[in-house]
Amino acid sequence: MATSNPSVFLLTVNGQIEGANFPEYDDLYCKYCFVYGHDWAPTTGLEEGITQITRKNSQSSHRLIWNFPLETTFKSTNPSGWPQLVVSVYGPDVFGNDVVRGYGATHVPFTPGQHTRTIPMFVPEPTWRLQKFTGWLLGRRPEYTDPKVVAQGEGREVTRVRSQGFVTVSFHILTKDMKKMGYDIGPSSPANSASVTSGWSTEEQQ
Repeated sequence: MATSNPSVFLLTVNGQIEGANFPEYDDLYCKYCFVYGHDWAPTTGLEEGITQITRKNSQSSHRLIWNFPLETTFKSTNPSGWPQLVVSVYGPDVFGNDVVRGYGATHVPFTPGQHTRTIPMFVPEPTWRLQKFTGWLLGRRPEYTDPKVVAQGEGREVTRVRSQGFVTVSFHILTKDMKKMGYDIGPSSPANSASVTSGWSTEEQQ
C-alpha cells in the first residue's frame, strides 16, 4: 500500500503553566498566548487563556502555584516561525488596580518529549522621573498594548525594561510527519514501537 506524502506536519503542545516566583508580589494571575509565523495555523485547543489568581503559601517556599493546563495542536509546512509562548503576569498595586508585573516569552521546545522552561520576566520602565511619579500616583505603569510584541525583536530595543520574577512552564511535545517532510528534529527511539506505528514522535528527553 503506497503512503501519500504529507503536505503538512503537526506539532502538539501539552503541558502547564506551573507557577511563578515574584518575591515582591502576591495575588497574581497569568495570561498566555502563542505567537507563530505565517505558515502556521492552530487546529485544536486554545491559543490563549488566563489562569486563576493565586496567593503564596508557606508550604510552597513562597512560590505562586497555578498548574494551568496548555493544550494546542498546530499544523505547518515550514519550521520557520516556530511557535513561541508569551506570558504576562498581573496583580494589584497599592491602590487595588490590576497592573502588569512581568512579561516573558519562550519558544515551544523543538524536540519531542518532556521539557521544563523557566522564563525570566521583565516590565517596561518609565523613561523619565516625572512619568514614574505620575504613574505611581495614578496607579498606572507602562504596559504594552499588545503583549505579543514581547516575542518580536523589532522595536523591543527602544524600550527600557527591568527584570523581575520568573514563570515556570512544563511542556510535553509531540510531532507528526516532520521527518517525512525532511525535517530531522531529534533522535528517534526504535524501542518506542507505539510512536513508530502511530507516526507520532514522543521520545522522552531525559
